[in-house]
Amino acid sequence: MTTPAVPAVSSAWGGCVEVDSETEAVYGMTFKILCISCKRRSETNAETFTEWTFRQKGTEEFVKILRYENEVLQLEEDERFEGRVVWNGSRGTKDLQDLSIFITNVTYNHSGDYECHVYRLLFFDNYEHNTSVVKKIHLEVVDKANRDMASIVSEIMMYVLIVVLTIWLVAEMVYCYKKIAAATEAAAQENASLGSSLQPPPLSDSLQAWDRDLNPPQSLGRGGPDSCWGRCTPGLCPHSSEYLAITSESKENCTGVQVAE
Repeated sequence: MTTPAVPAVSSAWGGCVEVDSETEAVYGMTFKILCISCKRRSETNAETFTEWTFRQKGTEEFVKILRYENEVLQLEEDERFEGRVVWNGSRGTKDLQDLSIFITNVTYNHSGDYECHVYRLLFFDNYEHNTSVVKKIHLEVVDKANRDMASIVSEIMMYVLIVVLTIWLVAEMVYCYKKIAAATEAAAQENASLGSSLQPPPLSDSLQAWDRDLNPPQSLGRGGPDSCWGRCTPGLCPHSSEYLAITSESKENCTGVQVAE
């Protein structure tokens, strides 16, 4: 079983999009009149040529101003377009799809209606087919360029969007600041309440009296701060009148008493 041969791709076809021409030219400037005619099937071989006609504003007849075929531009003798028309369409091919032109140094005589006639011959395997398309463009010449409504609306929307985003950003900053301040204040209050709960409660009157009994003032003791009275463990040193004073030589005994405890 043999596999059918796959034809090699020798070239890639670019996309074609038909775009309408602008209709307002500024006096003394260069203006491009668009004329784009796309084929329905780009893989079909074709040959195309074009003729441009013009009807000046206030007149009734169309007159031919140019013909472009086989990469040759043929201009008609017309003083209104003499030295002013420049080809700006497809180059290097007979299959024309962009057939646009430039008009340099536009004058008021260029106001009117333009027609771009597209003649295309399509080559198929067993026959040839002719097609023709007419693109119409109305041109007005003005002293100063008027801004397009779309550009005006887009600029207004841009400024509105900037203002809205700025307000939103300020609101977010204020919200974050308030949230951080509230969290800081709550943490401070929590630390304050925790610190107050760690303080020891005050001693009651009975506990204070008991503490005085166990730790009498030094003036009531014998032998000063180094005596047994001052160093014995509370509860081991006697407090009755029958207490026998411990001499300074027996300080070691006090130490023994503390250790025994």
